[in-house]
Amino acid sequence: MWREGTRTRRCFSLSAQVTHRCCSQSLQRVITDFGADVAFRQAAKKLQEHYGFTLPVERIRQVVEGHAQTMYEAQVLSTDWPQAPGVPWVVAQTDGGMIPIVTPNATQADKRRGKSLAWKEAKLCLAHAQVSATPWYGGTLQGGVDEAGKALFDCALHAGFGTQTRVHGVGDGATWIADQIDAQFAQQGQFLIDFYHACDYLAAAAKVCAPDPKVWLSMQKAQLKANASDTVLAELALHGEPETVADADAPVRAAQRYFSNRRHQLDYQGAHEQGLPIGSGEIESAHRYVVQQRLKLPGAWWRIEQAEAMLALRLNRVNDQWESYWQDQIQQAA
Repeated sequence: MWREGTRTRRCFSLSAQVTHRCCSQSLQRVITDFGADVAFRQAAKKLQEHYGFTLPVERIRQVVEGHAQTMYEAQVLSTDWPQAPGVPWVVAQTDGGMIPIVTPNATQADKRRGKSLAWKEAKLCLAHAQVSATPWYGGTLQGGVDEAGKALFDCALHAGFGTQTRVHGVGDGATWIADQIDAQFAQQGQFLIDFYHACDYLAAAAKVCAPDPKVWLSMQKAQLKANASDTVLAELALHGEPETVADADAPVRAAQRYFSNRRHQLDYQGAHEQGLPIGSGEIESAHRYVVQQRLKLPGAWWRIEQAEAMLALRLNRVNDQWESYWQDQIQQAA
């Protein structure tokens, strides 16, 4: 019935010399809703399943990426320092994750030929008040660490950052994360190395330092949580590898270097006393359900501009801006 009706309407449009303008806005919303979460081909199947008609996969891609681009272009990061006191504590986290990117060869008529494939780091960030379980998210794909820092600052403002707010940053050992906490929040910020990431270095060293690695590792973890990093370093020094051993085969030396360079970022006892997290599991989980769930599907490769726009679409949804976006679209169309 649908095919027959479609044929009748197509014949009429040809004889009357009229063309349809576009998918209705309500249909575009449905398509974008599906395409934000699943591959475009799967979105076409969902459209057929739930609404009983079909659209070409290419048309679905155009609709979804069109709205994603609009969302990306509408993004405005707040950069002004706050005037209100704000909440007492804001927890801020950021981290990078790799996204598959394809770059076509501009000299080839067939864009499938001569293309280059690479991985690009998507930097995702979040912030929330200490008493809140609802973060605000931000991120960038094409921007560098400074853009990621600005996104983190914007997240903190949404989370209640003010003139009297302390910002508790948690992350792995990447120096750019700690540097951005300092750059964006100055004296109001502090950075803590993710405890479980730090313990990975101890776990590797434990195999060299003790006949019973589990007991030794448990003791060093307890020392770290008690802010006794000097004691941990002294213990590691007893088992350091000779200089003739290559760095790749020297886990004790790696742990020594890691903790020596980050003594000021190991205040786990202070974080515990303030009721603040000592791990960055929030941002690691967020990478999975905000970024990777859509942008890292098996066999999917993105152009950099498309991936950036799709990231904006995913951020729109996770920040509960979906309804306001479509209300704006209705007002603009009126």
